[in-house]
Amino acid sequence: MAGEKGLSKLYWLAIFLLPSLVGLSIFTIIPVLSSLALTMYEWDLLTSPQFVGLANFNRLIHDGGFWEALAHTLYFIVGYVPLVMIIALGVAVILNQRLKGVLFFRTAFFVPVVSAWVAVALMWKWIFNPKFGIFNYFLGLLNIQGPAWLFDPQWAMPAIIIASVWKDIGFVMVMFLAGLQGIPGDYYEAAAIDGANGWQRFFRITLPLLSPTTFFALIISLINSFQVFDQVWIMTGGGPGGATSVLVERIVKNAFSYSRMGYASALSWVLFLLVFTATIVQMRIQRYWVTYD
Repeated sequence: MAGEKGLSKLYWLAIFLLPSLVGLSIFTIIPVLSSLALTMYEWDLLTSPQFVGLANFNRLIHDGGFWEALAHTLYFIVGYVPLVMIIALGVAVILNQRLKGVLFFRTAFFVPVVSAWVAVALMWKWIFNPKFGIFNYFLGLLNIQGPAWLFDPQWAMPAIIIASVWKDIGFVMVMFLAGLQGIPGDYYEAAAIDGANGWQRFFRITLPLLSPTTFFALIISLINSFQVFDQVWIMTGGGPGGATSVLVERIVKNAFSYSRMGYASALSWVLFLLVFTATIVQMRIQRYWVTYD
């Protein structure tokens, strides 16, 4: 095959790629294109789809629930992304040292990542219980009256952010650990000889050389935070009073609770455009702060 050219080479390439292309088409390309077409229809899963043009997008613009869900999603992103990045970086720096039992602690931090969100969310739902949860119990030991957390519109989203950060620290930590272990030790030795202290080595060597890893972790965390759903669905169901409604939760409810498949598809494509735009913006501005040398 290596010496073949033209149509014969294309034939063999098609033969080898066919199994993957079939799976990709059936499970990805066709559903994506179908969802795009469905945005032009009104369909309740029981009757025949009715063509409505751009009516679903017009409804979306005037839907107050959509804008509330978007605001709550952005609230989650602003609270979640900085926290998970900073804490994961700090943990990675500590666990990158030659400490006794470091492998155990690395594993312990990663266990929540491979745990099912259902189990994790139910655990945190109990932790945040205003009467029997351990969170308010420890606050009570400090003579602090704990809030109602998941039952309080002001504290429900912060509670979800805390649970999400706890679960995802290990995932981001692994990325930072890989980046830290790729930094040559010669830089630190030279800086120490020049009299640089620990903080100076961190800000002048670690952070600049870790910027590609930071950029990758930021992109992944941002995309994941736009798609927040499991913890919201299990811990609050979008409540109390819609205080934790997010975009994916609105999509699921419109599709499977209200049988508005066309409108749910429109919401899904708006979410895709938001994620795509945020990613493109990050790709554009990364040239000003990411160092690949």
